[in-house]
Amino acid sequence: MDEIFQRADAFLFGRRTYEIFAGSWGTWDDPGDSPIWTALHTLPKYVASNTLTEPPWADTTVLSGDVATAIRELKAKPGRDLQVQGSGVLIRWMLDIDLVDEMTLFTFPVVIGRGIRLFPDSGPDMALGLVNSRTTTGGITIQTYRPHGRPEYAPPTADPNRIT
Repeated sequence: MDEIFQRADAFLFGRRTYEIFAGSWGTWDDPGDSPIWTALHTLPKYVASNTLTEPPWADTTVLSGDVATAIRELKAKPGRDLQVQGSGVLIRWMLDIDLVDEMTLFTFPVVIGRGIRLFPDSGPDMALGLVNSRTTTGGITIQTYRPHGRPEYAPPTADPNRIT
């Protein structure tokens, strides 16, 4: 995680995730040795929200109205990553309108069985190109993907119920 946060030039949050981060990371004193804390406290933060008016965390800008245009302008700035941490609703919306260049997904060796899905049951299919994949000593897999448009499927077989 330290490595990912060190690649950031700025952070983009949905309102709910921003409020969670501001209420935790935003209130902690500098531990002196955390690249995550340092990045979150020294880099600009942007919140996509039409309801948040007074962000409590320093160096935060609220993006409202035409959020897609505002995000495109942020992405056009030179530098490294404009990172979205969490913010599932925001990510799904950004994927739908082609605002995601790359995403890093962590898969933990745990089956939960319920909760909010990152990718919904409905919506457009999306092809992903694998950029990098690794596994930690604890069994967490970290995959980095780039969206590659719509997937291409093989033609259906004559009998869709036949297992071969």
